[in-house]
Amino acid sequence: MGSRERLVETMSELMWERGYADTSPREVRQRSGVGQGSMYHHFPTKRDLALAALERNVADLLPAASELDGRGDPLARIEAYLMRSRDALKGCKVGRMTQDPQVREDPVLLAPVAAAFARVHASWVAALREAVAAGELRDDLDPERLAHTLMAVLQGGYVLAIAQQDPGPFDDARAGALDLLRAAAPPGRDDTTQTDRK
Repeated sequence: MGSRERLVETMSELMWERGYADTSPREVRQRSGVGQGSMYHHFPTKRDLALAALERNVADLLPAASELDGRGDPLARIEAYLMRSRDALKGCKVGRMTQDPQVREDPVLLAPVAAAFARVHASWVAALREAVAAGELRDDLDPERLAHTLMAVLQGGYVLAIAQQDPGPFDDARAGALDLLRAAAPPGRDDTTQTDRK
């Protein structure tokens, strides 16, 4: 791994751990083992390095969200994405950046965060529309609103877990969202009905 990649990876980790405002260039150099001259050769400012790290964090997030866009049963994909293994006490690499005042107030740093959430939202909406079209969810549901709700469940679950230093609230929030999705099945549709149709 070259010095540029080590700097980006280290900044990514530190921003996830403590945020942009509380990460100093000196800490990045110390943890990465990259000298000051090399650091400023690749990234003239801390902001330049932070932008590269944010883009990396977004790149880490999006492949996981692409699970929503796969083939097969849409509701099964939605459930698998909701319940996949996550480190609740570390939070979302991208979502945590919205809590950093220096990121929130800088349109350049906030742009990749906003773009990432827009892409994830689009994946949620597409999967939910498929679930409605397949008769797995009621057709009076609004996929746009429901997508925002499910994204809020995940992000809010992280906040609750971190606040209590316990992954339980995150797991409960996801399980509760899953309960609500199952309750939103059209009347008369249950596991027996689905089995009988096969």
